[in-house]
Amino acid sequence: MNPSSTHAYDRARTTPRALATEAVHAGRDDLARQGLHAPPIDLSTTYPSYDSRGEAARIDAFAADGALPEGTPVYGRLGNSTVARFETALARLEGTESAVAFASGMAALSAVLLARASTGLRHVVAVRPLYGCSDHLLTAGLLGSEVTWVDPAGIEDALRPDTGLVLVESPANPTLAELDLRAIAHACGSVPLLADNTFATPVLQRPVEHGARLVLHSATKYLGGHGDVMAGVVACDEEFAGRLRQVRFATGGVLHPLAGYLLLRGLATLPVRVRAASATAAELARRLAADPRVARVHYPRIGGAMVAFEVHGDPHEVIAGVRLVTPAVSLGSVDTLIQHPASISHRIVAESDRHGAGVSDRLLRMSVGLEDVEDLWGDLDGALGTDRRSRRSVSAPGPSRTADGRPLVSRPGGR
Repeated sequence: MNPSSTHAYDRARTTPRALATEAVHAGRDDLARQGLHAPPIDLSTTYPSYDSRGEAARIDAFAADGALPEGTPVYGRLGNSTVARFETALARLEGTESAVAFASGMAALSAVLLARASTGLRHVVAVRPLYGCSDHLLTAGLLGSEVTWVDPAGIEDALRPDTGLVLVESPANPTLAELDLRAIAHACGSVPLLADNTFATPVLQRPVEHGARLVLHSATKYLGGHGDVMAGVVACDEEFAGRLRQVRFATGGVLHPLAGYLLLRGLATLPVRVRAASATAAELARRLAADPRVARVHYPRIGGAMVAFEVHGDPHEVIAGVRLVTPAVSLGSVDTLIQHPASISHRIVAESDRHGAGVSDRLLRMSVGLEDVEDLWGDLDGALGTDRRSRRSVSAPGPSRTADGRPLVSRPGGR
């Protein structure tokens, strides 16, 4: 199948559908017409064609604006029908015209930076904290970019004629600090706002509805959802998608078709997984906030399956003490993961910058999975160990909740 055919068929359907329905059906709308139920996996790297003039025309058209080639596919680096299904589905979930998938989240971010730099717009304004490797990519200038780090209130003043991008992450990795995306988008003016939506997913937040023009995901996390696929994706308008496809073609950061298939399958259960894990995370956040062994808990107002907490004791002992929870980097899988950001995900960020962004040395980041809440709490309770201060029971529901039922927990100041 032509990689663009699923896009064309999906765009032709205009009936609004709920997010849960889109998650199951987007990118698959043409299957029944072909007599299929499960989407096929196209593993071809090249495609036969006896029309070399037609091939030349398709390549010329792609070189002009990055539009998906019509007609017979040419080469796997130009596009793949299985990956295109995932791109179609993610775009519909995020409410954008298009999406472009890459081999990893960092490849996706790199493509955005290269696309802007190719037009002379190398300056980036960014708000900390970000994922540690995103921070490093900007700070190290590995792609020739120059970054100005600001608080949200300083974005407008930091813009320059060569500013090509404003980059934020909300909720942020790893502190779960939340930003007012609508206010930030207003401050950006004509400069595109890129919002990393990895933690929230479109189930909890659609940044384009608040003014963002680009939405970044490490699809390795919740979109895949099972810890067995690595990918990245940018949801955006079709014009910018064309530029990203050209960068992907030139740099080779393509997504393997099998990964595209797994991601499309993962999207089908995304709303169910996120909502179930979020309910458990909210309860764990409540219990942690009431525990004297925990100094502070960070949990977003919009909810979600991520919880960050600072302990009075040694965080490394907590990592060493878990047995059910998996001590590992990454997040968004069906099983619960915990890690120490200062040692792993944000180790590459300078200590002063980490601390300035609220990433303390006692902070632990937990990605809550689909296990039973009592089993998870029992494991955490054991890993936190004993405390010489007076302990009180936190297993039964208590009054420490907001008016709408969310756990009342500490959050970073000003965010």
